[in-house]
Amino acid sequence: MEIEINDNNWENLVNGDKPVLIDFWATWCGPCRHIAPFVEKMAEEFDGKVVVGKVNVDNQDCINITSQFGIRNIPTLLFFKGGEIVDKHVGALTENDLREKVNKLL
Repeated sequence: MEIEINDNNWENLVNGDKPVLIDFWATWCGPCRHIAPFVEKMAEEFDGKVVVGKVNVDNQDCINITSQFGIRNIPTLLFFKGGEIVDKHVGALTENDLREKVNKLL
């Protein structure tokens, strides 16, 4: 299950004991809507192994996290392990490419 990430909960998630995938998105973004089913599928497939979260860049509760990571284009996917960014992808990607990136977190 995907977790809604905001300025209040992201640090605890990223610094937890599991790798994290964060999807920065917006409702009006076509490429974001295109990859949304892939992100949701990764949340199901890797449940208990990887935390999958979404940050709506239009949400006022996400201004700090969006600014901190310099998110200017969406979708942007950030991959964390041990509290550090280990991979980043900007733009749409295929389900298989996303699965490969998530597998590398394990």
